[in-house]
Amino acid sequence: MTHTPPREAPLTTDTTGTTAPDEPLDLVGIGIGPFNLSLAALAHPLTHLRTAFYDQRPNFQWHHGLLIDGTTLQVPFLADLVTLADPASPWSFLNYLKTRERLFPFYFAERFHLHRAEYDAYCRWVSENLPALHFGHQIDAVRWNPEREAFEVDFAQLDPDGEAEALGRTYARNLVLGIGTTPHVPVPLRPLADAPGVPVIHSADYLDHRDRLLTADRLTIIGAGQSGAEIFLDQLRARPAGREGLHWLARTPAFAPMEYSKIGLEHFTPDYTRYFHSLPERVRDALVPGQWQLHKAIDHDTLAAIHDELYRRTLDGGWPDATLTPGVCVRTAGRVGNTKVELHLDHTQQGTRTRLTADAVILATGYRERRMDTLLAALDPYVRRDSSERPRIDVNHRLVLDPSVTGAIYVQNAETHTHGVGTPDLGLAAWRSATILNSLTDTTPYPLPTRTAFTTFGLPQAPPAGRTGTVPRQGSTLVPRG
Repeated sequence: MTHTPPREAPLTTDTTGTTAPDEPLDLVGIGIGPFNLSLAALAHPLTHLRTAFYDQRPNFQWHHGLLIDGTTLQVPFLADLVTLADPASPWSFLNYLKTRERLFPFYFAERFHLHRAEYDAYCRWVSENLPALHFGHQIDAVRWNPEREAFEVDFAQLDPDGEAEALGRTYARNLVLGIGTTPHVPVPLRPLADAPGVPVIHSADYLDHRDRLLTADRLTIIGAGQSGAEIFLDQLRARPAGREGLHWLARTPAFAPMEYSKIGLEHFTPDYTRYFHSLPERVRDALVPGQWQLHKAIDHDTLAAIHDELYRRTLDGGWPDATLTPGVCVRTAGRVGNTKVELHLDHTQQGTRTRLTADAVILATGYRERRMDTLLAALDPYVRRDSSERPRIDVNHRLVLDPSVTGAIYVQNAETHTHGVGTPDLGLAAWRSATILNSLTDTTPYPLPTRTAFTTFGLPQAPPAGRTGTVPRQGSTLVPRG
């Protein structure tokens, strides 16, 4: 069978819809998840800014496999794409409700945290109405062109089946990478997760397999975060009493609640982000693992709902066939026959080992930042790296590049090592987008607050001996770029 080679696609269009064959765009975004969608929404009213955003998917999707009935965001509805930078934006969640004639029902519902499915629908509404978004476009390569003083971006336009039907190139003075995260599969389970027909799936695909998983007599869920808790609760509620057949495993020492105190949440403010960025690399690396309860634990209400459901099943006597075991890790895993999975477990506190057989395994083991190395291979000589070979990223979310590159590359949700646990948090999306646009335009289209937390993270820095000056106030930048 012969294949027709992809035709040449026209050069990309700017937000006005006119072709720009010679003039580079001001900004090209790669990836259209919530963070680049936020940036596109806030860039939209800046009519002097010529932008285009690309994503290889045919349309916007946000964690479609985890839109379980009744599940909610862990951030308030004010953490939409724009409000915390521009409450008057037409792309706010409240304006979305207005266009759907749902403001009064939302008002009377008195909901502070949105259903996940509702947040997904809101984002899809924004994605379907912003003119600068190009779905079905796969970015193949990015290069720096010193003659044009612009980045060359090669792309393939995809047909509905995901096959390349046209090739194109655009130029941009600046880039922003919002390529998202990828599901993390622990090393011992990768051979099984990759094997066809083996019932080991990541939670990112849970709803696609839910009906099949409900037929598993013995189901094991691995992971002590919010998605693991929600899947355990969903399966528990759907299974008959006394025949639950569930085992929930966690590497953490407990099925712990999320840190959700008002002062604790100030770790998700711009103030803490700037403070974290100012710390030495070794201190930042030591901090992040110990902060897991800030963003990788379980919502209090979910834990309460799990306990309530388990308790309800004891009312007639006996205990539900559901086992919750923290403090264990999977050492190895393999098949038993054609249909079962055997997990070899270590208990970290006891120092003991055991085996567990399951008909299916769900990996609620989270996500990892998607590597930029392949996409930016041609730019590698220009990228400055830290002692662990990670890209250095300045306080304004720009990759630190060789001075010969006059353009900037901004990153979204790829800077936990430099900006801390708030990096993937939806509550900082609008602030980060506004920070990028202020930096990009070298103006302040979005004035941002100088202070956002009651907590003072760190001590004020005194001027060097023999010098006088004002001590930087809380919220100011304490270190230079990079």
